[in-house]
Amino acid sequence: MGFMDDAKDAAEATGKKVGRWADDTKERISDKVDEAKADAGVKRAEADRDRVQAKNDYKEKLRED
Repeated sequence: MGFMDDAKDAAEATGKKVGRWADDTKERISDKVDEAKADAGVKRAEADRDRVQAKNDYKEKLRED
């Protein structure tokens, strides 16, 4: 019975390790998705800032003429 118990313990340990690996992988992917969303938000905000600045610069030039 000792061999069977050892095999069962090894299988359970392997299952737990695979489960942790899957959870870690899922979390890493989720973190990367969050990072990509944040980067996209920053780029969108920068583009909006640049657009508003260009518009304001244009309007200021019109006032000077």
